[in-house]
Amino acid sequence: MSAPAPSPLAIVDAEPLPGQDEVLTEAALAFVAELHRLFTPRRDELLARRAERRAEIARTSTLDFLPETAAIRADDTWKVAEAPAALNDRRVEITGPTDRKMTINALNSGARIWLADFEDASAPTWANVIGGQLNLTNAYNGAIDFTDERTGKSYALKPADQLATVVMRPRGWHLDERHLVDENGKAVPGALVDFGLYFFHNAKKLIELGKGPYFYLPKTESHLEARLWNEIFVFAQDYVGIPQGTVRATVLIETITAAYEMEEILYELRDHASGLNAGRWDYLFSIVKNFRDGGAKFVLPDRNAVTMTAPFMRAYTELLVRTCHKRGAHAIGGMAAFIPSRKDAEVNKVAFAKVRDDKDREAGDGFDGSWVAHPDLVPIAMESFDKVLGDKPNQKDRLREDVSVAAGDLIAIDSLDAKPTYDGLVNAVQVGIRYIEAWLRGLGAVAIFNLMEDAATAEISRSQIWQWINAGVVLDNGEPVTAELARKVAAEELANIKAEIGEEAFAAGKWQQAHDLLLQVSLDADYADFLTLPAYEQLV
Repeated sequence: MSAPAPSPLAIVDAEPLPGQDEVLTEAALAFVAELHRLFTPRRDELLARRAERRAEIARTSTLDFLPETAAIRADDTWKVAEAPAALNDRRVEITGPTDRKMTINALNSGARIWLADFEDASAPTWANVIGGQLNLTNAYNGAIDFTDERTGKSYALKPADQLATVVMRPRGWHLDERHLVDENGKAVPGALVDFGLYFFHNAKKLIELGKGPYFYLPKTESHLEARLWNEIFVFAQDYVGIPQGTVRATVLIETITAAYEMEEILYELRDHASGLNAGRWDYLFSIVKNFRDGGAKFVLPDRNAVTMTAPFMRAYTELLVRTCHKRGAHAIGGMAAFIPSRKDAEVNKVAFAKVRDDKDREAGDGFDGSWVAHPDLVPIAMESFDKVLGDKPNQKDRLREDVSVAAGDLIAIDSLDAKPTYDGLVNAVQVGIRYIEAWLRGLGAVAIFNLMEDAATAEISRSQIWQWINAGVVLDNGEPVTAELARKVAAEELANIKAEIGEEAFAAGKWQQAHDLLLQVSLDADYADFLTLPAYEQLV
């Protein structure tokens, strides 16, 4: 018996955009509708399972490797699919949103890979969702250029053989796309919209170009969520008529629960898996979220004091490298978020040295590649990995069998000497307000204090404020963290911003709205699972 015809999807509360008809064709919408019909019910079940697991963590204040999947971890015979040529060398990856200028600059950057981001580096306005799809399709057809209205500078793509390979990141499972609903008025998950439109329009073209539909999967919390993605890949490849195994997915291990299921996640995706990535800010956010009521032993210090050399972060990254290489997958390191200053050479010198040390450490630990946020950092990261890799495309032959990580090592937060400080609280408020304000204006990747920040930054900032208040933290100046103190710091920051940018620019922005939203998600007794859920309700 053939499957029923998909329900038509309606576009609601959205003004038509230039090029929208090229993206939202009848055939493309039929594909997205079928994805929605087949897979959204399971998505909903898995979101409910997240809540159940979080309640269990609240009760026990612990996590462990899963006993029910021990046989998968013990079986040394299985490996993930061999990497296609276009994904075999991933020594430097640049990340960024899919606006027109970034699309050209990222593809031209000299990085091996561009993470084309519909997730944390992109505020999901309808214009960004549709425009990003259009930009990628145009780029693959060689029909994209850009002229900056402010500077008059023009941008165009280099020859095809000099362009980065695209790995596209859709939204996480928790986010819906409110502008696209089924006949019952239920919104389609943003992940299925992003994946579906991109896959439908580009999969065959990418194969023609010697590449393929490659994806980064964000915010995964369990191997069952990876299994759902695998089922979607199998269906999608059959639907458009391309060979099974053409899709490749790299999973971000950026939640604490996923860190305990790395092997199982690779196993579920093994015919489509290409690697795992270590994502720092979301990982710390996930620790706070899951262990927020676990007492003093789970209190994180200032976010910038939690470096990748912290014992529990070392355990996480070294386990990731060992797991990936044991299974034939790429291990991709974390983000170098520094944005070079055009005015201060000394700032650049210090920051470049830190980036070099970070990338040297990752290459030395066995990672096969790493992320940068700015084209100027590509040569620095490239040099670190070139020194270790030479002419080899990766170092998957380094099995890291010297690594042994116990369950408790991953959550040994109290192994850190650093403590929360008043300056750390101020920084969390500053970055939180400034990022949220830009996000509400449709910008997902924002340069703040010479760092490229995305939604994960705001998540860890507001989570730390919430945790410090609810854990009764006393700062280095002897002051307890209270809701009143957070409000005082936030009011001071709002006044500072107004003085910094002027009355007119302040009035034209969304500063008060951002201030109010940060305090809402930082002070509410009920901790919001994701800042972007209440923020999305305010996004035009």
